[in-house]
Amino acid sequence: MTNRPFLLPLLIALSSSLLVACQPIALSPTATPLDTSRDLATEVAGDSGESAHPSLREEEPASERWATIISRTQNSSEQAVDPAPITDLWQRTREGFQLDLEQDNPRINAELRWYSTHQAYLDRVSDRASRYMFYIVEEIEKRGMPTELALLPVVESAYDPFAYSHGRASGMWQFIPSTGRHFGLKQNWWYDGRRDVIASTQAALDYMQQLHQRFGDWELALAAYNSGGGTVARALRRNRAAGKPDDFWSLNLPRETRAYVPKLIALSKLVKAPDSYQVKLPQIPNQPHFEIVEIEGQIDLAQAARMAELEMTDLYQLNPAFNQWATDPDGPHRLLIPIDKAAAFDEQLAQLSPQHRVQWQRYKVADGDSLIRIAKNHNTSVALIKEINQLRGSMIRAGQTLLIPRPSANMATYSLSAHQRTLSRQQRNVSGKQKLTYTVRSGDSFWTISRQHKVTVRELARWNNMAPGDPLKVGKKLVIWGSPSVATQNRAPGVIRKVSYRVRSGDSLSRIADRFNVGVSQIKRWNTLDAKYLQPGQLLTLYVDVTKGVN
Repeated sequence: MTNRPFLLPLLIALSSSLLVACQPIALSPTATPLDTSRDLATEVAGDSGESAHPSLREEEPASERWATIISRTQNSSEQAVDPAPITDLWQRTREGFQLDLEQDNPRINAELRWYSTHQAYLDRVSDRASRYMFYIVEEIEKRGMPTELALLPVVESAYDPFAYSHGRASGMWQFIPSTGRHFGLKQNWWYDGRRDVIASTQAALDYMQQLHQRFGDWELALAAYNSGGGTVARALRRNRAAGKPDDFWSLNLPRETRAYVPKLIALSKLVKAPDSYQVKLPQIPNQPHFEIVEIEGQIDLAQAARMAELEMTDLYQLNPAFNQWATDPDGPHRLLIPIDKAAAFDEQLAQLSPQHRVQWQRYKVADGDSLIRIAKNHNTSVALIKEINQLRGSMIRAGQTLLIPRPSANMATYSLSAHQRTLSRQQRNVSGKQKLTYTVRSGDSFWTISRQHKVTVRELARWNNMAPGDPLKVGKKLVIWGSPSVATQNRAPGVIRKVSYRVRSGDSLSRIADRFNVGVSQIKRWNTLDAKYLQPGQLLTLYVDVTKGVN
């Protein structure tokens, strides 16, 4: 109570301050929020600590003056905080970099020298990446992961979703079969999830997050992605037991892994500052390339391509997981369609009845038929024939009628199906070598066949779009490129017979040639064919080497 006399001067001072604070101020239209706060403080206090515009204090109520100040401040902030949108995906990727790109290491520099002197390679990789990279960057950002990981498919596969390594790794992210299954990537005759753009990206990021959580370091996580978590864990234990550093650069890891992390860091440095390395990065628009369209069931891919007004190759490039002429009947029931085509495709799909998404035929079982043979001849699977026809076992009888799905187009139309990719690889010429066709027999292996024809196992697998660890099926036709003397030495004398063959629905010249071990050009010559396509029921004359059998 005794302090009350001192309150009056204090109240007078506060009232004076409030009146001063309520003066209007003139803000620069280009002021930033920080500049605004500084202008406000200056104009309220003035050079002498008094109001800069005392005459205005009597003309405008305080509440209106504060409203004016707030409004002007907000307008100034809105004008200042309006960065230009990022139109280039490379720039967006740079802004999410988290790895240490300042480190100077001979291994990184060696990779930088290679990338910076191979502009054509960077152009090819960028062209492939343009289809998928926006989606990948988005998913990485959602998880708060380093956007350098969007460059990992360059190291793994050169951004090729059809890449297949000698170690049986497949797809952009190069999953081996067992790791793929562990992360939920289904693999069957119809579909290989390791090549699915959506599924494999999610699996790769899941795997990478697990490895980062395990090792607490992105460089170690990357090394483990390449060589396995166990390999990195053992290397860490060895170094720690010996009192050595436990960073990536100090570990004794496989040669491929020692180069793997430097490759990614080198690429990241190059993307961060391409001008410094005299390279050009082709612009990739910072916008989605495709839309995910739910299709709710199996569909013939040729039918889908027609509806989307796409070339078959373009449809397969976005949907590389589908091995055959149609999507997997058991899903996933989705297609990636270019964003400018998606609405029209979706509209047409809604008008297409489920029974017309795949064509069907009735097949009458002949003597000697088996489900395996019927499935192979009609480019479908035994499991699907059994499911459609409600067959419990594999026993069928002559005269029985089966309902079988069939492609709507010639098989050669499905340009990037598994079979067509293999044919394409087998047809590549090898300079200075002679081509030999070999039919796999019981007991054969890559090793025995390669020994017989004096080639390496890896060469034999590569010529046939396979990996050395892939199983060989009896009757499979392999292409072998050997020296002329070895090829002639291993070719048994043939027994040629004239055969009449009636064309079936779904047949193509390449398929018939493959089955009877003859050439397409030979069939055309024997039957004076000019047309590219065959008609069901058409009769062909073939001259077949019966010692080779029929595939």
